[in-house]
Amino acid sequence: MAKTDVSGLTQLGSETKMPASPEEALLERVPAGHSGTQYTVRFTAPEFTSMCPMTGQPDCAHIVIDYIPRDWLVESKSLKLYLHSFRNHGAFHEDCTIDIAKRLVALLDPEWLRIGAYWYPRGGIPIDVFWQTGAPPAGVWIPDQGVAPYRGRG
Repeated sequence: MAKTDVSGLTQLGSETKMPASPEEALLERVPAGHSGTQYTVRFTAPEFTSMCPMTGQPDCAHIVIDYIPRDWLVESKSLKLYLHSFRNHGAFHEDCTIDIAKRLVALLDPEWLRIGAYWYPRGGIPIDVFWQTGAPPAGVWIPDQGVAPYRGRG
């Protein structure tokens, strides 16, 4: 088993200040130890929060990110800090979701990535946002995201 090269990481293993915005957040990556092998990596953020740009009220979501790495893995502490940096960031559901996906694609150049953002209702309706880079590769196990659709009182 090869040792993962962590020499370029600046946040893992040290005290790190919470970034004030997604633009300030530093996403870091490490080499994928099994380059050439297709497998799915999943990150789940069940308590994601951003701010409505019109009302300043919090918007909350359950976000699931699945990707098939090529040469890079996202370093999880940097991803957590990046996602947390949205807490005081004013953007609509769609913008938050797609910005997260595009930033990860730019950082990782994954073989495939999808994001499901299941936003909790505020004002009566949930706004869920889904995006992926293309069709998933054949033969790779990609589980269902497992988030039930919102049913209200029904």
